[in-house]
Amino acid sequence: MADFGGWLMPIEYPGAGVLAEHTAVRERVGLFDVSHLGKASVKGEGALEFLNTQVTNDFNRIVDGQAQYTMLCNPDGGVVDDLIVYRNSPSDLFLIPNASNTTDVVAIISAAAPAGIEVINLHEKHAVLALQGPKAAAVIESLGVVPTMDYMAFSHVTIAGCDVILCRTGYTGEHGYELVPSWSDASKVWDALVSAMAPFDGVICGLGARDTLRTEMGYPLHGHELSLEITPVQAGSTWAVGWKKESFRGSDSLRKEMESGPHRVLRGLQSTDRGIPRAGMDVKNSDGQVVGVITSGTFSPSLKKGIALALVEPTFAIGDSLVVDVRGRESIATVVALPMVESHVR
Repeated sequence: MADFGGWLMPIEYPGAGVLAEHTAVRERVGLFDVSHLGKASVKGEGALEFLNTQVTNDFNRIVDGQAQYTMLCNPDGGVVDDLIVYRNSPSDLFLIPNASNTTDVVAIISAAAPAGIEVINLHEKHAVLALQGPKAAAVIESLGVVPTMDYMAFSHVTIAGCDVILCRTGYTGEHGYELVPSWSDASKVWDALVSAMAPFDGVICGLGARDTLRTEMGYPLHGHELSLEITPVQAGSTWAVGWKKESFRGSDSLRKEMESGPHRVLRGLQSTDRGIPRAGMDVKNSDGQVVGVITSGTFSPSLKKGIALALVEPTFAIGDSLVVDVRGRESIATVVALPMVESHVR
């Protein structure tokens, strides 16, 4: 167990461990308790139009019953948080920000909200459970629900007699679902999922496997690949920016950065030796000059080698070699395309 965003979270569970949990998700199915994630709502006439002026993405790109990845930036373009927004209707949006940023997200949006728009912190009103892996759909079906929604779509279903929001989302790169029951129903839904995935040799997974899985996919983690000092342009997340919108928080700064070009960009790295990159390690060129920093690094159970995400000077491209300072020892790494393993989210 370890502190994560102010919550006591499991790194791994007894009887399996990070490698086994990671493999279960890639090959079968795994279940994560990610109830530390924040929850909030924005409701009222004109809620969609208002929230569109606050976050980067454009809710007009989706329809009711769909979810969207987006970011809340500061005026300088730094990322206050990245979050998922569920569009129930133009007057009812449900937000899932990151745990430690929920209070800031709610405060910023609330301060900007006009009369008639209500922003509510629901952090401890709902749980979030993530069922991920190629057998995830079969597990859901065994519970009497046929999950027909497309990727990034959601529906309201009943599981174990409880009302649950079921969304085709996740953070592993596998076919999967995130389930949002009420806090009071969380244990009942969790127990039902654990029992239902047992015939598929599913396992309960902790934050360790969650990190190795998302790093292989190149998915950003706030505080590492995104932060108040790291913009969506630098992080390669411009696909989640509605550039055609007239304005949103940080839009002027982000447009200027797009025009001038970022001074650093996010790249995937794979070790060519036994080195395991870790966050905070310097990245150097062949002349020994520091040209970047590792933002996330780990051992990839799928690739059986060290992998990393790094912010480096934009001149470095796929196929280039870089040097990672692994506690005073030089480790050679190659710039690779993201994701590093095949995506099966769709």
